[in-house]
Amino acid sequence: MKLLSSFLLSATLAMPAVAASTHKMSVDTDESAGIISKHIYGHFAEHLGRGIYDGLWKQDENGDYIIRDDVIDALKDLGIPNLRWPGGCFADYYFWQDGIGPKEQRPSVVNNLWGGVTEDNSVGTHEFMELVAELETDPIVVGNVGSGTVEDMANWWQYVNHPGESPMSKLRAENGRAEPWNVEYWGVGNESWGCGGNMRPEYYADLYRRFATFLHPYENVKPFRIAAGAAGADYNWTDVVMERAGDMIDGLDLHHYTIQGSWTTKKGEAVNFDESDWFELMDRAIEMDEIITGHKKMMDKHDPEKRVWLIVGEWGTWHEQEEGSIPGFLYQQNTLRDALTASVTLDIFHQHLDRVKMANIAQTVNVLQAMILTDGEKMLLTPTYHVFDMYKVHRDAVALPIKLNKGKYRYEGDSLPALSATASRDKDGRTHISLTNIDPHEARTIEIDLKGMDVSAVKSGRILTAEAMNAHNTFDNPDNLVPVSFDGARVEKGKLIVEMPAKSLVTLEL
Repeated sequence: MKLLSSFLLSATLAMPAVAASTHKMSVDTDESAGIISKHIYGHFAEHLGRGIYDGLWKQDENGDYIIRDDVIDALKDLGIPNLRWPGGCFADYYFWQDGIGPKEQRPSVVNNLWGGVTEDNSVGTHEFMELVAELETDPIVVGNVGSGTVEDMANWWQYVNHPGESPMSKLRAENGRAEPWNVEYWGVGNESWGCGGNMRPEYYADLYRRFATFLHPYENVKPFRIAAGAAGADYNWTDVVMERAGDMIDGLDLHHYTIQGSWTTKKGEAVNFDESDWFELMDRAIEMDEIITGHKKMMDKHDPEKRVWLIVGEWGTWHEQEEGSIPGFLYQQNTLRDALTASVTLDIFHQHLDRVKMANIAQTVNVLQAMILTDGEKMLLTPTYHVFDMYKVHRDAVALPIKLNKGKYRYEGDSLPALSATASRDKDGRTHISLTNIDPHEARTIEIDLKGMDVSAVKSGRILTAEAMNAHNTFDNPDNLVPVSFDGARVEKGKLIVEMPAKSLVTLEL
């Protein structure tokens, strides 16, 4: 029976494609839809599961934790623009003083949130700052509001950033660092509506004002203060917090995960799914557009100048963790389905550049929709990593206005937009177009009118696709699903014609 079920699943996941339909698209290369901030491609590393220990760090022969070079090299190739730390929910349980000084003197705590494991604080402020220096990326530090004090956070800010003589800069120097790190991005609590304190928005807004008051600018750095934003479609949270504290907020941190199934019963599985699961997850991913639109409306009411950034500080797919993995570690595989939800979500962020200036996919290594998975000395890059690699051409580029006939992906009487796209022009004048087709069966022909640009040829193209919807990489076959060269685009009578296979992502350089 088990063999029959496996056969039926494989057959479902690799059904043959049907004939292509044609869709019109226009790109106005003379206009701008805004700048695609590099910070939209940010990442997240929480003290959770094997994300920090056995992820970004590993133990050497003496049992000491050292930065893992292969993981760092892969992230440097990706060029990650920022890294958020130490949480997540862990942030509001974290006391920074426990993570400084000689490691043998640092106290251990139990991480009751994630697996009940012992956290020995081997990785603290100095270690994290060494990591971001290696990565050449911007740190985002999230301070403890839920169980900490104003004094705790103010002292941490001073420890990290004070350039002159002060009690905390003196302590920093005693611990081996004379110069400040100049950390700009600072979260004032995390998910204060839930694991960060179960607060009402009115209470959090007042508390935020108090904590943010003591993040003093220094000659070398001014705090970019990030308030805990809403969960999903809780527009009231945004309305209240912006009304009461918006004048002191620089960024508002929205969290929204894409799940198939239910938070209260059971989420879907990462690899063993059928087309109904595929359709549901794509539907949930597309909901990000509606959610951002709703929060923008509330922000515009209180901040019509659009000074405050909308930051999607946690996003990505969240499945049931893999069978046999440690409970609470949130370790999940990553398939072509996850990759296409990522490309669709990034396209949505690009459609809201007036507000969305930063985002952090959850998480970087071994947790949720990770870029990288490790197993001992083995390492693999996930399909989502490859999406971020294919999209890095859009970072800090000018978004070009597009119009797209998205078509319909139909399943059992319901339908979703089949196509998604981003077009941009980089600082060197190169035009890039990324196209996603979420339909697992139907290929699509896209006829693109490039207004204001005479294109004679496609310089290069890459595609990410597979026969099976659940295609993924394993430690035995880490290159099972990787981008390859794409030759399905041509220029014909002044139009760019792209032959998009089913369930695929394509990025072109013109």
